[in-house]
This record gives sequence, structure tokens and C-alpha cells, in this order.
Amino acid sequence: MSSLTLAVRDSSTMLRRNLLHARRYPSLTLNLLLTPIMLLLLFVYIFGDVMSAGLGGGGADRSVYIAYIVPGLLLMTIGSTTIGTAVSVSNDMTEGIIARFRTMAIHRGSVLIGHVIGSVLQCIASVVLVGAVAVAIGFRSTNATALEWLAAFGLLVLFAMALTWIAVGMGLISPNAEAASNNAMPLILLPLLSSAFIPTDTMPGWFQPIAEYQPFTPAIETLRGLLLGSEIGNNGWLTITWSLGLTVLGYYWSKARFNDDPK
Repeated sequence: MSSLTLAVRDSSTMLRRNLLHARRYPSLTLNLLLTPIMLLLLFVYIFGDVMSAGLGGGGADRSVYIAYIVPGLLLMTIGSTTIGTAVSVSNDMTEGIIARFRTMAIHRGSVLIGHVIGSVLQCIASVVLVGAVAVAIGFRSTNATALEWLAAFGLLVLFAMALTWIAVGMGLISPNAEAASNNAMPLILLPLLSSAFIPTDTMPGWFQPIAEYQPFTPAIETLRGLLLGSEIGNNGWLTITWSLGLTVLGYYWSKARFNDDPK
């Protein structure tokens, strides 16, 4: 059996293992998924009219703010879902199963590949669920063509891949599941410091660079442009650069930590 065939076979096995774990123990994913849903409902029904008036110049209803907030919350959903990946990886590393895998004739990288692919699939499923809630309360994508929808889907997958590799690295450096959850918390905090909820030009001047020079803001603006027809500018290239950079960084970081871990 060739090395590639072995890698594909073992990675598929590890993917099935992780999906079975997610199906048997859905509480972690559901708890993380509740955060963006609750924020969506809170901001739309409590602050929606006021925020829409600000965005629309005075008399807009909450539909304006629904359209504005949903792209940011979809990407926030990816960040919150990948926290579960960090916890899952940490559990594998601390409960002894990795030590057992290392004694077996399986492809070494298949364990991490299984986690990554499984997490990306969970991210997309979570985005679909949050998107369905958004549509149910009034979100509508305006003037988006089939090509723009395809580009939006590709952006979500690419961004999920990037954050997942970073989450895997965070799980590998964590001594336990609680530490992994805490280490991965920036993945859900960064969207709160981005353009997800308000435009960056309305923020205090000293805070605007924090919001602008991070991966979530260009990704949110790109997704918003694809779904709503707003200006994307150079945010598309920035999103691709951030995503590819984080993917490469997370991959090599995770690979080094996994190979060096004595467990």
C-alpha cells in the first residue's frame, strides 16, 4: 500500500472517529453554538431598531441591522465551534489514546487531519444552522449571484480551515481541556473587537487599528460584500492572505508540537 493511500485510509478512519464523538457528545458543540445565536437574537430584538437607525441614517427598521450583523456572526460561529476542536485535541493528548495510536501501524498525521476535517465539517454545519435562524428572523441576501454565493461558501471553508489549525495547535499545548478552552477563547473574542457589530469608523480612534488589523474584520467585510453587494475593496485579498497564513502557521505549529510531545 502506498504512503498516500495509507494516509487517506487512516485519515478517513480518524475523521469517522471524530464525527462519532461529536454525534455521541453533542453538548460541547451545542453550548458553543448558543453564543452566536443568543447574540444574534439579543442584538436584533433589543438593539436592532436603534442600531438600524444609526446605520440607515434615521428611520430604518431592524432589517438594516440584521443584514449588517449576520455576516459577522457567521464567522463568529466558526470561531466558537473551533474551541471545541481545541478541547477535543487536548483530551486526546492527555487521556492516552495518542500514545496507543503511536504504537499502531497508522499514518502519523492522520490523527490531526481527522480532527481538522471533522472540525471544518462541524463549522459549516453550525454556520448553516445560524444562517437558518437569521433567515427565520428576517435576514435576506440581496443581489447575490450564484458565483458570489459560491465565493462566500469558499471563504467560509477557507477561514474555518485556518482557525481549525490554530485551534489544533492550542489544544496540543494545553495540559487539559479547561486550559484548551481558555487558550482558544481569542477565537470568539476577536469577532467582538471587529466590524461584526458596528463599523470600525464609528469606534474610538485609538481602538480602530485593533479592529482593522486582525483577521476577522477583512473576512467579515468580504462576506458582507458577497452577500449584500457592499464594497469589498482589498478585503478579499487580505482575507485570503490571513487565511492561508494562519493555515500554514497552524499546520507547522501543530505538526511540531504533535511530533515533539512525549505522550
